[in-house]
Amino acid sequence: MPQLTIALTGDVMTDRGIDQVLARPSAPALFESYVRDARDYVDLAERANGAIARAVGDDYIWGDVLTEPRWVGAQLRVVNLETAVTASDEAWPDKGIHYRMHPANVGCLSAAGIDCCVLANNHVLDWGRNGLDETLRTLHAAGIRSAGAGVDHAAWAPAALQAGAGRHVLVFACATGSSGVPVDWAAAPQRSGVALLPDLSDATARQLADDVARHRRGDAPVIVSIHWGGNWGEQIPVEHRRFARRLVDLGAADVVHGHSSHHPLAIEVYRDRLILYGCGDLINDYEGIGDHGHLRSDVGCLYFAMLDLDGGALKRLEIMPTQLRRFRLRRADVAARQSVERLLNGGGPELGTRVTPLRNGGWTLQWKPPATEPMR
Repeated sequence: MPQLTIALTGDVMTDRGIDQVLARPSAPALFESYVRDARDYVDLAERANGAIARAVGDDYIWGDVLTEPRWVGAQLRVVNLETAVTASDEAWPDKGIHYRMHPANVGCLSAAGIDCCVLANNHVLDWGRNGLDETLRTLHAAGIRSAGAGVDHAAWAPAALQAGAGRHVLVFACATGSSGVPVDWAAAPQRSGVALLPDLSDATARQLADDVARHRRGDAPVIVSIHWGGNWGEQIPVEHRRFARRLVDLGAADVVHGHSSHHPLAIEVYRDRLILYGCGDLINDYEGIGDHGHLRSDVGCLYFAMLDLDGGALKRLEIMPTQLRRFRLRRADVAARQSVERLLNGGGPELGTRVTPLRNGGWTLQWKPPATEPMR
């Protein structure tokens, strides 16, 4: 059977401090309670880990990722881009944090060969609807597809990614209010916004499944990317598990790509379909801010999902931990790897999964069929 490797990541936030060290930074003014200048985030990172160059090249932030063979060899690369890409100065009113990257810095996404940015999240409209429109124009001009944001039905339309001659993978993206997306960010007729789920009910799962069925092309694998839940905590909400499984049962998702948590969460394989409940942050400017108890936001993961191209069943999952230092990704050190392994294997047994080490410092996922009894 033909096989496809898709590289997936959690949140990519090339804003504030990151944007300030790129070639053409945005104006540094912020509207946060404690930080009013984006350059302060650079200062925090430098105090923690040393000097950071300015006007760095487009490839700088990706560091060791660009020499990771599985990243280079993946047929598709999909990330959650949790920032606006805009020069707009129209900060969304009464919102505590505003993320943006200058459009002239979009090359930092192209440098990593990203095929699709999912945009249904709680920061893509931080600089207003004009900022969202510029984000969409900038990404598309750079040849990067998007899903999860637009006007009315366009926000719900999938990105169709080519995966070989005549073959496609469809990426749908949506968000929930639990991730911090304001209700008035929902896409509507004549109004741009994000694909915002009203809830995680069975009726909503069915509606989403119907939408997938209208767009699906034969046996093309489908990724449903969901921004949901809070930033911290190891417990996976029961409603997330129920909704993800329901999408699989309805034939609407071959991969559920969950994100919002600042750290990785345990993984499930249900009916041979991959469910990533929380991929964690990959890139952020949190260096120097400190950990959240034993949970760390400086450690992320690259997820390499190897799927049956004629149906979407998971054949193998490999995971590579990464670590941010000086706003640059590197391979995780021993302590960072151990912290991620504790998260993945701590919650894995309940989901029927565990990770086992690979020689390159990553892991492969082992799974068994989950229990069939009703969820609590």
